[in-house]
Amino acid sequence: MTEMYDITIIGGGPAGLFAGFYAGMRTAKTQIIESLPQAGGQVAALYPEKMIYDVGGYAGIKAANLAKELEKQTRLVGTEIRLNETVVDIQAQADFYHVKTNRNEYDTRAILLATGNGAFNPRKLAVEGLDHLEDKKIYYHMPDVEHFENQDVLVAGGGDSAIDIALMLEPIAKSISLVHRRQQFRGMERNVQHLQESTVKVMTPYLINGVREAVEGIDVDLKEIGTEALKATHFDKLIVNYGFTSSNKIIKGWEIDLTQEHRMFAVDSLMHTNMKNIYAIGDGVEYPGKLRLIATAFGEGPIAVNQIMNDLYPGKRGPVHSTSMFEK
Repeated sequence: MTEMYDITIIGGGPAGLFAGFYAGMRTAKTQIIESLPQAGGQVAALYPEKMIYDVGGYAGIKAANLAKELEKQTRLVGTEIRLNETVVDIQAQADFYHVKTNRNEYDTRAILLATGNGAFNPRKLAVEGLDHLEDKKIYYHMPDVEHFENQDVLVAGGGDSAIDIALMLEPIAKSISLVHRRQQFRGMERNVQHLQESTVKVMTPYLINGVREAVEGIDVDLKEIGTEALKATHFDKLIVNYGFTSSNKIIKGWEIDLTQEHRMFAVDSLMHTNMKNIYAIGDGVEYPGKLRLIATAFGEGPIAVNQIMNDLYPGKRGPVHSTSMFEK
């Protein structure tokens, strides 16, 4: 007989993990299904050394450490976390959903989508013949910072992640350069200010035009935007942070409303989609005033879980204070 859950959370990033913790506090029978081999989502998987500063209670914490703490917290309340398991189909039944994964099948009364932007792949350099250099001299995922100790490193990108990487490696690498195709960076004002105050060499507006393997390191040709001028440079390592392409294949064929502009899950103030007992939280949702911050996602999870419990068990006692649950 297929096991029945109250809530199945699809996605094991920060939003899904904290929602799973709160669902456990509400004594809901809950599981989290995560396609990656570790919990923590995109940031923890791709940039485990990245410092997170917008989570309450931490002056700064590495993404990998935040993921570990969230996972530990979630397991504390009995929520099941299924890693390296991908949802391949969801079928609506009379009063529940049948969930098929690449490993098993489950029944669930409600679904909470915490999929972010779905499956993601880094946007790569538009230069052919570089595959053999990946994870050796060219990086699209951030490895341990020790890989860049005493190295001349070029970071390519213009958002907060690229700036964070450059600043993180500044005290470790021999030199850090940051190249962006625009004069202005897209990062938050405080990040840009820290960049301006750092020793990071900023090169704008340039685009990477060519990359060649050298005996030691790589030669990088930079093209100045708006001109034909080329600048020859040499580095030991190149980190490319052009963002990610993503897809939410799981929702194809569903009748969940998506926002017209960004193709995100459209939710109301209770995180409810247009489908019965299907809710969504995190970076994959859109509503007026939405902020794509981890801190925001932490608030969305309990809102969704409480509404799910109200729908499933109208007469059940409401949320309690966490201190009363863990007192010995």
